[in-house]
Amino acid sequence: MKSPIFMVSRSNNTITGREVDYMIANEEEQAEVRSARVLLPTIPGQVTPDTPLESLNLNWRERDLPEKERTKHVHRLHPYLGKFIPQLTEVFLRKYFGRGQTVLDPFVGSGTTLVQANELGINSIGYDISAFNVLLCRAKTAHYDISEMQREVLDILARVKAATQISSSQRSLTGEVIETLSISGMDNEYLQQWFAPRALSELLTYRSFIETGDYQYTDLLKVILSRAARSARLTTHFDLDFPKRPVTEPYWCYKHSRICSPTEEAFKFLNRYSKDTIKRVKQFQEIRTDASVQLFHEDSRKATYPENNGIFTSPPYVGLIDYHEQHAYAYHLLGLQDMRESEIGAASNGSSMKAQERYKKDIAEVFCRASEFMPAGSRIIVVANDRANLYGDVADMVGVEVEGIINRCVNRRTGRRSGEFYESIFVWRKC
Repeated sequence: MKSPIFMVSRSNNTITGREVDYMIANEEEQAEVRSARVLLPTIPGQVTPDTPLESLNLNWRERDLPEKERTKHVHRLHPYLGKFIPQLTEVFLRKYFGRGQTVLDPFVGSGTTLVQANELGINSIGYDISAFNVLLCRAKTAHYDISEMQREVLDILARVKAATQISSSQRSLTGEVIETLSISGMDNEYLQQWFAPRALSELLTYRSFIETGDYQYTDLLKVILSRAARSARLTTHFDLDFPKRPVTEPYWCYKHSRICSPTEEAFKFLNRYSKDTIKRVKQFQEIRTDASVQLFHEDSRKATYPENNGIFTSPPYVGLIDYHEQHAYAYHLLGLQDMRESEIGAASNGSSMKAQERYKKDIAEVFCRASEFMPAGSRIIVVANDRANLYGDVADMVGVEVEGIINRCVNRRTGRRSGEFYESIFVWRKC
């Protein structure tokens, strides 16, 4: 028997605030409807193992989950396309996992599962084919000596300022001596193409100090550098997500409704993001638990997984995002290992029927391997925008019991990509 699909009905894209109809339908009969009284969208902190799956209302509005909550502490350490909000992760971790247990995310991405698991005292294991993703996750989940972290972030910033922001005439008046650096990378074709000379010099100076300095938290410094590089590229202010080509002339800016010019400097971003990073790391360290976090830079199809109690993950979408390309600037700037040829569902491979069949095989292979290391009855919870209806076949290929599917509306509230789309949360049980 097919498991039910739980869909929250909406009126004019809003919840009425009184009673919500849940339409529970299977693939054979779409007309069966029953009502359940739900006063408000689900409050993640109130979810328990006894919370019925069909009672979850995950259609949060802006007033239910303001942006500052969706991007709290280290979740906004660096921009990342295609990540889910931490509150969605929290709901299912609270329902299906307990303190001291271990959750696996074989497509760890920006690390939302790992961060939220740690908040709840749940051990976590993450895998990703992207070296940048693994770097970002390490920076988010590391244990920090707050005083030392702050000292290092401000120290390297001061050194870059002295090396790039103070003129020779000013330096002669103060008697300040600039540090002698051997900076490589100025001849990198990609970097030359996407950064103005001044911006590139400032970024490479920062990188040189990471490489030559005696710093403990180099992963965090690299994330600050990458975030600044993303903002300092020669692109329009409104198209940081998908820039197609460098912009070197003034342009009409949809973000600011005026003529803008591409940025020519990077230090202002290094300065801004250094201060923001200190604040965010401090916030997370205040609530961080001693739950373990393990990270692996590997192809999830070939991994030998540690024992775990279940999966919470959002796999890459078929033919939608090139996960290496979205951080190409970081790969060139930091010299990270590029394994894009091993991406599952890469946009460059398209979304043809052939690509979809390959995608299903690859995703099923990951879940089959991972499920070997979890006990019977464990849950595999998958968040996906399944427009091509692929995950029913994936579930059959993995051989799991489908307990339920929750369809929720996602409202992207800002930016040129603002608008609504629907994603599904598949809850599977290992037989």
